[in-house]
Amino acid sequence: MPTGAAAIPPGPGAADPSAAGRRADAIATPTDRILIGTFNGTCNGIPSTPRFSPFCDEVTDPAQTADAGSAGMSQLIAEFDWSTTPLGPRAQWSPSMRACVASMLASPVPLTLMWGRSGILLYNDGYARMADDRHPDILGMSAFDAWPGAAALNRHVVESGFAGQALRYRNHRLLLHRREQVEEAWFDLDYSPVYDENETIVAVQAIVLETTDQIAGERRLSVLRSVSERLVAATVSAALGSMVNTLSSEAEIDVPFATALVLDAHGSLVPVASYGAVWLGGSVPVSADLAADGMPAQAEAKGLVRAAFGDGVTRVGSVDALFGALPATASGRAFMLPLTAIGTTVGVLVAGKNASFARDTRYESFFELMARQFSASLGVVKALQEERERARTLTEQVEKALGERAVAEAQLQQSQRMEALGKLTGGVAHDFNNLLQVISGNLQLLTADVAGNERAEKRVQNGLAAVNRGAQLASQLLAFGRRQPLAPKVVNVGRFVRNIDDMLRRTLGDGVEVETIVAGGLWNTSIDPGQFENALLNLAINARDAMEGHGKLTVEVGNASLDSEYVRFHSDVLPGQYVMLAVSDDGCGMTPDIISHVFEPFFTTKPEGRGTGLGLSMVYGFVKQSGGHVKVYSEPGQGSTVRLYLPRAYAPEQPVAPVDTTAPVRGSETILVAEDDEAVRETVVAMLLDLGYQVLKASDAASALTIIDSGVNIDLLFSDVVMPGPLRSPELARRARERLPDIAVLFTSGYTENAIVHGGRLDAGVELLSKPYSREALSRKIRHVLNNRAQAKQAVSDVQGAWPVIPAVARRADVLTILFVEDDELIRENMAELVRIDGHAVIEAGNAAQALALLEQQAVDVLLTDVELPDLSGLDLARRARARLPGLGLVFATGHADVGHRDDAAIADASLLRKPYSRAALNEALARAAGRD
Repeated sequence: MPTGAAAIPPGPGAADPSAAGRRADAIATPTDRILIGTFNGTCNGIPSTPRFSPFCDEVTDPAQTADAGSAGMSQLIAEFDWSTTPLGPRAQWSPSMRACVASMLASPVPLTLMWGRSGILLYNDGYARMADDRHPDILGMSAFDAWPGAAALNRHVVESGFAGQALRYRNHRLLLHRREQVEEAWFDLDYSPVYDENETIVAVQAIVLETTDQIAGERRLSVLRSVSERLVAATVSAALGSMVNTLSSEAEIDVPFATALVLDAHGSLVPVASYGAVWLGGSVPVSADLAADGMPAQAEAKGLVRAAFGDGVTRVGSVDALFGALPATASGRAFMLPLTAIGTTVGVLVAGKNASFARDTRYESFFELMARQFSASLGVVKALQEERERARTLTEQVEKALGERAVAEAQLQQSQRMEALGKLTGGVAHDFNNLLQVISGNLQLLTADVAGNERAEKRVQNGLAAVNRGAQLASQLLAFGRRQPLAPKVVNVGRFVRNIDDMLRRTLGDGVEVETIVAGGLWNTSIDPGQFENALLNLAINARDAMEGHGKLTVEVGNASLDSEYVRFHSDVLPGQYVMLAVSDDGCGMTPDIISHVFEPFFTTKPEGRGTGLGLSMVYGFVKQSGGHVKVYSEPGQGSTVRLYLPRAYAPEQPVAPVDTTAPVRGSETILVAEDDEAVRETVVAMLLDLGYQVLKASDAASALTIIDSGVNIDLLFSDVVMPGPLRSPELARRARERLPDIAVLFTSGYTENAIVHGGRLDAGVELLSKPYSREALSRKIRHVLNNRAQAKQAVSDVQGAWPVIPAVARRADVLTILFVEDDELIRENMAELVRIDGHAVIEAGNAAQALALLEQQAVDVLLTDVELPDLSGLDLARRARARLPGLGLVFATGHADVGHRDDAAIADASLLRKPYSRAALNEALARAAGRD
C-alpha cells in the first residue's frame, strides 16, 4: 500500500519514540482517539456509520454491508479465496474480524487493514479508487509485496502497530507505479493498531488521504506568483529571461526543461533563455523554411512551434530533436505555448512535461494558465506593476476570502461585545437613575425646609449638582447602549456647528486653535440636536486632552457617499449618502490596539481622575442609534481623526425649539402614580402633593389597573415604563384608556427597554419624562400633558354640540382663512372641524416649519398657534409670520396665564387663548384677531 517511502522521514511524519510499548489510544491526540479507540467487541476505531450490531456474535457476512455504499469491495472480499492467504477461509474469520472488515467497508474514507504480522491487505472502495490500476491485484497480498517501493516503511508500520504505537505522516511525498506509469503523489497517512475482544493486537489500520491536488496546486500557484513578483525587465526578451529563470529555480518538478523564444526584427523566433536541457533548434523562421529546419524530426517539432506562434493556439508534441539530453523526469514531450503582449503574439515558450503527470488534466491546465500569465506580464514596461497584480490574483482569491472572513468575524465579535455591554450598561443606568431620582426629589423637597439657612441651602445645591453629574453619566451609559430616547429633528449640521462655535472655543480654552470647515451644498440629516451637541463636545474635549490643552482642532462638515466596496469591509453600515462630521487634532495619536477598544465604556487612556471613559462610548451609541457609522483614523504621534457619518435626510430643516424655562405650575387634578421602586414612588408622590395635585399610588401595573377599575376619578396616569409583573406599562396605558377615555398618560423611565421606543425614537403619541427629573421639569411636563388632553376633550365636546351652528362672529370679511398650527393631531383635527362649522376656511400644520412653508403659498387672515411646538416656539413662529405678513392676526393657544408676548411690540396685540378652551372662547379670540387695525 502507498503508505510511505523506503525510509522513515524525520520530523512530523515520525512516530513518537516515547510511545513504545503503550496502547495506541494512550499516545493518540483527541482526533486519534476518535479514529482509533479501543476494541470492545466492535472495530469502533474506523470512521463510519456502523452497519452492524454492537455485539460481535451478531455480525454476519461482510457482503451484507453492500447497502452501505461499498458494494464493489464487499463483493470482491466475499468472493476472494482467502484460504490461499494467512487469513484462512472467510468462514473461519472471528466475529471481531468480520465486524472490523464490515465497518471498514461502510466508511467513505479510504481505509485499508494490514492483517497480521504479514500485513495482508483488505481495503474499501475509497482505497481501491486511490490504488487505480493496482486494484484488485493487491487485494489479499502482503503490503510489503503490493507496494515494493514502500516495503521498508510498511514493515516498520506493522512492527510499530503490533508494538501498540500509532504513526502519522502529513503531506508525505511518494513515487507510485499506477495508471501504467510512475507518478509523484502526496498523502496524509494515519496508522493505528486494531485490537480484538481479548485486547490482542491483530492488525494495523491505515487511513490514506491523497493530498496531491492540494500540494501541486499550491506549488503551481506559488510559481505563478513568483513569475510576477520577480519580473523586473525593460524589454520583452529580458522579461522572458526572468520568467524562465524563475521556472528553473521553482518549477523543475512541473516543468523539467524549457526554452523561451521571442520574435526578432528579422521575422524569426530566437531563443533567449533555457534550462534543463540545451536547445539545439536554433532560430525558427515564422515563414516556413523547411530547408532551414534540419532533419525531419526537428522540422516537425519546429513546425509545432511555428504553428503555435502563427495561430496563437497551444500545441503539444515530441521535442526530443530540438534539445540535448533531457532530465530523467521529462517525458520527451512539451507544450508550445504562444505568448502575447497587448493582443499581439511576441514569442513561444517550449515547456517540457513531467512524465509523472502525463494523465493529469489539472497539470495541462497549469500550462495554459502559465502561458496566459506570461502573456499578461509581457507588454508595456510601465504596466509591469499592474500585470504583477494580475499574476497574484490566483493566490489572492483564497487569501482575500480568508481575510474578508476574518474581518467579518472580528466585526461580528466586536458588534456582539458592544451589544452585550450595551445591555449591561442600560440595566445599570436604569437602577442608577432610580437612585438619582430618589436623591434629587428629596433634595428638592428639602429646599423649602432649609430656606433662609444659607449653609444648608449651599449643601442642598451641591447635592443637586452631584445628581446632575450622575444623571449625565447615566445618560452617557444609555446613549452607548442605544437606549436613550431620541427626539430627532431635521438639522443642517453646518449651521448647527457654526451656532455652537463660540461655546466650543470657550470650552476648549485659549490654547486650542479651532478651525471650522463647512462644505457648500450640505445635505440635511435627522438627529437629536441635544445628543449631537453632546457628541461634538465629547469629541472636542477628547481632542483637547490628547493635545494636552495646546494644538489645533479642525471640525469639518461635508457630504459623503459610502459605496458597496467600503461597506464590504464595514458590515455595520449600509451604502448610501451621509452627512460627515470629522473632528481632527494634532495630538499624541493612538495605536491600533487602543483604537479597537476606544468606544468601550469606561475604557480610557487618561490619568486617573481625569476621565470617565464614557465620552466616546456615548458618541458611538448616539451615532449607531441614529443609523450612522463611526470611523477612527489615528497613528501614534500623528494625531487622530474621528468621522461621524449620519444618514442624509430629504425633509426640510426644522428649527430647534428653545429650552422651556418657565416656572413650575401648580395644579389640582388627580394623578395615579405607578412605580415599583418604593423610594422613587414616595419621592415623586411628595413632589406632586407639593405642587397641589391629588395623588393615588400603585406598586405595579396590576395594582394600578385595580385602582382604575374602582371607579375613582383619575385625570393622569404617571407610570414607570419598566416594572415587574405580567402586565407591562404600555398595556396598562391601553387598558386605562379603554376604561377612562379622557385619561392622560405620561411615562417615566431611566431605561425604556424598547417598550415605548422603537428604532431609537419614541412611539407616536407617547409622552415620556426621563429619569432623573427635577421638580420644575415634572411640573411643566405634567401640565403640558394635562392641557393637551383637556384641549382634545373640549374639541370633541364642541364638535359634538356644534349643531345648530352659532352665527358667525364679526370679522373683516365674510370668511376668514385661518392657519391652525398644533402638534397634537387629535386637537388639531377636532378644532379645525369646529372652525369650519363656523364658516371659516382652515389650513392645518403640525409644526412651525410646515406653517412657514404654507405662509409662502397661501393668503392667511389669522394665525392660530400652540405656544409649545416641537421645532419652534409659537412666539417665534408668530414673529416670523408677522415679518412676512404685517397685517396677520395672531392667536396663541397655551395652558399658561401669560406667555411673555406683551413685551414684544411685534406680537404684543396677539390674543391669548387659555387651554382648555371652549368653542365660545375660540370664537372670541378669532374675532379679536380678525378685528385688528
